[in-house]
Amino acid sequence: MPDKIRRWISLHPNWTLTFVTLAVLAPFLAKPFNIDDPLFIWVAKNIQAHPLNPYGFNVNWFGTVTPMWLATENPPVACYYLAFAAAVLGWSEVALHAAFLLPAIAVVLGTHRLAQKFCGQPMLAALAVLFTPVFLISSMTVMCDVMMLAFWVWSVIFWTEGIGKNDFRKLSVAGLLIALATLTKYYGVCLIPLLAAYSLVETRGLGRWAACLVIPLAALCAYQWTTHSLYGLAMLSDAVEYAGYERGITGISGMSTLLTALTFTGGCVAVAVFFMPLLWRTRTLVVFGTTAILIAAALFFEGAKLEKYISTDATSATFMEIQIIFWAVGGIGVLALAIENLWRQRDSVVWLLALWVFGTFLFASVFNWTVNGRSILPMVPAVAILIVRRLERNSVAGWKLPKIAVPVSLAVSAALALLVARADYCFAVATRQTAVQTFARFGNEQKNFWFEGHWGFQYYMESLGFAALDVQRSPIKPGNILALPENNTGIAPPNPDATARQESIKVSGPSYLATMNVQVAAGFYASLRGPLPFAFGKVPPESVLLYFLKTNGPVPPKN
Repeated sequence: MPDKIRRWISLHPNWTLTFVTLAVLAPFLAKPFNIDDPLFIWVAKNIQAHPLNPYGFNVNWFGTVTPMWLATENPPVACYYLAFAAAVLGWSEVALHAAFLLPAIAVVLGTHRLAQKFCGQPMLAALAVLFTPVFLISSMTVMCDVMMLAFWVWSVIFWTEGIGKNDFRKLSVAGLLIALATLTKYYGVCLIPLLAAYSLVETRGLGRWAACLVIPLAALCAYQWTTHSLYGLAMLSDAVEYAGYERGITGISGMSTLLTALTFTGGCVAVAVFFMPLLWRTRTLVVFGTTAILIAAALFFEGAKLEKYISTDATSATFMEIQIIFWAVGGIGVLALAIENLWRQRDSVVWLLALWVFGTFLFASVFNWTVNGRSILPMVPAVAILIVRRLERNSVAGWKLPKIAVPVSLAVSAALALLVARADYCFAVATRQTAVQTFARFGNEQKNFWFEGHWGFQYYMESLGFAALDVQRSPIKPGNILALPENNTGIAPPNPDATARQESIKVSGPSYLATMNVQVAAGFYASLRGPLPFAFGKVPPESVLLYFLKTNGPVPPKN
């Protein structure tokens, strides 16, 4: 690298990180909306018409029409941001994804600023955040996760600086940011105990900083009261009850959930896995690796069963097992990094980073309704800082690494993250294309055509004029056509006795790497679809099954 460029980067780290983030995410701006994106867009559209009543409309998201305040489990700040962005830029994919570049940049820059306080190589920490699979995928959605993380990181920045300088104004700003984080995604409430614990360790007692934590608590109380007044339901309490209900009906064992959480941690924060050879001595690495493999294997054979996930035409169970154990070892490595840092030094910063990582892991594995990449995302900045701190401590201890070791590890992580992001992009493109091809074939038969399934397929089908089947109210009758996207949720085939014939529409998506496909055990957005955050294997095409109902005979039963 020429000296002038190196000097400019050192003098302008924020601009450098902004340009790099834009360069990495710009190729994905045209990604079609998918998974839960439609929920946020529909709420944003309603906000434009009824700004004080964000959830006051109905939606068919679970197979029947329900109020939106029952269908969504997220607070509205991200939706208000979407509504504002759309008012300025429009509702296209490129416009809304461009608007969500700002939260992504805020996370990267916030990590750099926070790392300046906690370690000596803030640029490396910021790039480590950028080049993780979970961050790139989450930054390509219009959901609330990256925005919540942006508020999270900057609240930690203002809080730690406010505590260090006894600056009540910064603490107050941090309190407002915590409130915004919580009203963007409920997990933001975990900042309150996290920063309270940090402050108690740092100041050795209560201080007026505690008053600033009342700000997010007051915001939550106001939100509870407002939603109860509008909808007869306190939405924060309902989200907690929903998570407990879903965990109860899935019937997944604790061992299996723990293994899945470790696998998701290792895969989603893969940068930590690729830096492991640089963080541990060879002897320790061998002992740790052997122990981790044994633990992962024991957990796997105890609880994880792949037969219900994979297709023998797509991949083999052995190959899936190898991927699960590999990433579970990486997940154990992430947790070990936090434990080792806490073991060596127990100051307020160490406690902050350790609780940050373990709190996120605990939520993802125990309290959330399913393990998913979006629940792992909040730990990424803390893990990145832990990696850099460990590298610096090793350097002080006299470790000698090749000059290319760190760049190579970061490059490998970047390559994987980009591959996974591209796979998720291709999945969304294929999903939209199935809707387009369905319209090309049946656009003139919309009165006799119904579809099941949700996510991006529903968004584009409805935008093309098709109607989602309401299993309780839709007047489906003999002679109708029913479409079911195979790789989707909320689908159930009709009664075979009522079906005259069956066809399919197939669209090629990602070929050998998937983020959400039950046939290769990939379940980035919900581990109920698979125990891997992403999976290598022969990925089947996106398929829409078409059921042509008999012109006479029994009507398909309600699902």
